Order: sequence, then C-alpha cells, then structure tokens
Amino acid sequence: MCEAPISAPGRPAGILGQLGLHEAEFETGMHEALAVAEKWLQDCAHDAPDPRIAALTGHLAAAGGKRLRPLLVLLGAEFGDPWQDGVIQAAVIAELVHISSLYHDDIMDGATTRHGVVSANARWGDRAAVLGGDWLLARAARLAAGLVPAAIDLNARTADRLVSGQLCELTGPAPGEDPVAHYYEVTAGKTAALLAMSLGLGALQAGAPASRVAALTGYGEQLGIAFQIADDLLDLSAPAELTGKEQGKDLLAGVPSLPVLLVRAGDDTVDGELRALLADGAGASPAAHRRALELFRRSPVTAEAEELMHRRLERARAFLGELPPLPARRALTALCDFVARRTA
Repeated sequence: MCEAPISAPGRPAGILGQLGLHEAEFETGMHEALAVAEKWLQDCAHDAPDPRIAALTGHLAAAGGKRLRPLLVLLGAEFGDPWQDGVIQAAVIAELVHISSLYHDDIMDGATTRHGVVSANARWGDRAAVLGGDWLLARAARLAAGLVPAAIDLNARTADRLVSGQLCELTGPAPGEDPVAHYYEVTAGKTAALLAMSLGLGALQAGAPASRVAALTGYGEQLGIAFQIADDLLDLSAPAELTGKEQGKDLLAGVPSLPVLLVRAGDDTVDGELRALLADGAGASPAAHRRALELFRRSPVTAEAEELMHRRLERARAFLGELPPLPARRALTALCDFVARRTA
C-alpha cells in the first residue's frame, strides 16, 4: 500500500492561485499541503506491481487537472483542526475517487481525450479502462479505512451515490419523468456528491462541529450542480485548448446536457432549426455539429442555463453564511466567483 510522503517539492497545477485571495500565509500553507497530497496521489495511482497496469492506473493522475477536490478537503479541514492526522490522506482519497469516475465517464461517453491526453479507453480499450477505474476506487477505499468512522461512512455513501448517478444517466429518464429533473438527479450523484464529500471528509477528519460539516456539504452540493452547468456551457463554447477536451464532445456523444434539454423542452421558433438538428443527431456529420455549436452560441437557452447556474451559486453562498469568517470561507466564496467567471 502506498505510504504517505513526508514532503513534496513544487506546487501542483490547480485553481487556488486563480481565486485572487491575497492571503499569502494561508495560500502558502494550502500550496504546501496540496504538493504533499499530489506526491501521495501519484504514488498511489502508480502503485500497481505490474508496470503495464501502473501505466493504466496512473495515466489520468499524471495528466494533471484542476485538483479541485483535494483543495476542498483542505478548505473543509480549516473549520476544525487542519493539523489532524489523515487530512491530507482524505485529500488523496477524494481525488482518487474523482479520477476513477473519469475512467468510467470516458467509456460511457466514448471520449478520446481527457486533460489534453488520449483517454484511457482510447489507449487501452474499454475493458481495461473500466478495470483501471475500479482499481483506483478500490485504492481509495483502502486509504479511507484509516479515517475517522464518520469519514469512512461518508466515503462509502458517496461511492454509492456516484455509481447510482452513473446508472441513472445510463438508463435515462423514466417514462413520463421530466428530463430536466432527471438531469439534476444525475448531476447530484455524479458531480455534486464528490464536491460535498471532499468538503465533508476534510471537516470530519479535522473534528469540525456537525453544524459546520452540514454547511460545508450543503455548499458543496450546490457548487457541484453549478460546476456541472458551467461545464455544459463550456462544452458548447470553449476551445479544446482551454478545457482539455474537444469542443462539443458531449454534444457529439449525445450527452443530454442542460442546454440541450432546455432546447428540446422549448417550443419557440427561435430554436427551431437547432431542435431539428438535435432530433436528427447533432453529430450526424461535421457540418451538422458545427452548425449546432453556432446555433447554441446564439440561442436564448445559453442565458437561461447561465441564470440557473447563478441561482445555484447563490444557494452555495448562503450556506457559507453559517461558517466563521476564516480565510477558508473567503476562498470558498471566491470559488463561487471562479465558477461564474468560467462561462463569462
């Protein structure tokens, strides 16, 4: 089993420096803890005894990423005793669970790239990739066994929610179910649950009061839904250099993102051509795909989805009002602003 590193040099890529906190001592401490977590993460992801398996399981960890979930663990711990044993371990667990879900997501979506590199399923095939994701989830569970009981329970319940969310996405809405309500159910399981878990793991491991744990996990749920809506919008508008995946990837894969569902639910003439393209399959040809992206950029559903995202961010900020005015709370407030800026 991978051992905890004593220290790790350098600063891993992430979003902390983009929050504009101007709190040097706090940020330095966060960067140092994130660097230790990053070293531990890489060791765990590449810990398989067979180097061929290690190449598979360590593939996406080595490719990098925002490392949002480890940051949230550390921020959650600030509302208790952040020096408690197991806090950085919890940060590694959160990212391992997240990365494992990416292996499975890419298989379901037929994705060919992730974080600017070839996806695991495109490189090794679906069967190897799903087992690679399972291996990472199992490794996270092994690490979680060393946490306090409440954190162990939260990790297990989140794994349940994550798989349920993926199955819910795969099966689609039930007959007569509102597709937008189904979207939120999927998002709660696949995205929001992981962000809430990250904050909760940090707070629980640090011994934070129950009221603070509840406020942090409530914040994480709302932030997670806003984050997914932002990703939906970015898929339709942002170039591959910014997101690390091809523009319109979800649209090509037929993923029912929120903007797509809003177009389908409408009956106005403004989105008539776009609605017809979606009915025929926006990925039916490169020309249809390009035209769909162009129409989405001009569609009123883009502004509608942005407004729904901002409502979720406001709900997230409301939870922060229940927390003491620590630098970590200011960081979480700034994170809401960061999510809003991603689609501006």
